[in-house]
Amino acid sequence: MLELGGQAAAPAQDLIKDVTEADFMAEVVDRSQQVPVIVDFWAPWCGPCKTLGPALEKAVTEAKGAVVMAKVNVDESQMIASQLRIQSIPTVYAFYKGQPIDAFQGAVPESELKAFVARVIEASGGDASGGLDAAVEAAEEMLEQGAATDAAQTFAAILEEDPVNARAYAGFVRAHIEMGDLDQAEAILNGAPVEISKAPELDAAHAMLELAKQAANAGPVAELSAAVEADPANHQARFDLAQALYAKGDAQGAVDQLLEIFRREREWNDGAAKTQLFTIFDALKPNDPVVLNGRRKLSSMIFA
Repeated sequence: MLELGGQAAAPAQDLIKDVTEADFMAEVVDRSQQVPVIVDFWAPWCGPCKTLGPALEKAVTEAKGAVVMAKVNVDESQMIASQLRIQSIPTVYAFYKGQPIDAFQGAVPESELKAFVARVIEASGGDASGGLDAAVEAAEEMLEQGAATDAAQTFAAILEEDPVNARAYAGFVRAHIEMGDLDQAEAILNGAPVEISKAPELDAAHAMLELAKQAANAGPVAELSAAVEADPANHQARFDLAQALYAKGDAQGAVDQLLEIFRREREWNDGAAKTQLFTIFDALKPNDPVVLNGRRKLSSMIFA
């Protein structure tokens, strides 16, 4: 379990070291008694190592001393590589209390490196704040890259440590939405702790869920576009077109259609266009150009 106030963080200037067979015991095994040590086994001729190494150094640096890193050139430290049965590189081990606690082989995405570092911090009982922040960022990157299942697992692990982490809770919901499990996403949302039930992150997740439900019943864009073109005053067809466009990933097109309904008849269907606009705005990031421009245009119409 992660615990606040765990082992002392390493000095910033002491985070990353080149280590040889002569000082491996001191810099990895002994040092791991105080702080987890991530060991990067690499070689100058290894192409993937040239990508993994700097990315791993970045992830370690961002952990702000909760872990340290040792870089071992296997060409110069063949005995250590043999003892640890390093069969291919890059290979990365994490040591704590003198023992390996985690490992992986090959180059992996930056988000997975952050998640690896976060797991190491967790396994060693390190500083929860830094570890959890890194884990949340890693899980969000996984989600953006389409790895919804991996993201869901990471969010779930975070919530075991911090059940009222609004970012992780919302991310957990979003991951299930991306996996198409809308019922589970809704169940998770409904079970949110009261402390975070009104958090902006959960409001956004709720909006995403509502739009995902609509997408399941969205009609064909071509037919709806033809209906609107044939009768521009057909607000229901235009509203359905907006839903279909959003379902296809065209948020800007959806907002444009809803703004047109509002311009023509703002109170149509109890102000449905305005309500739908706010749902889309809530689901997108606040600084998304679609949101910024859409809010500005809507305001100009309201106060015209």
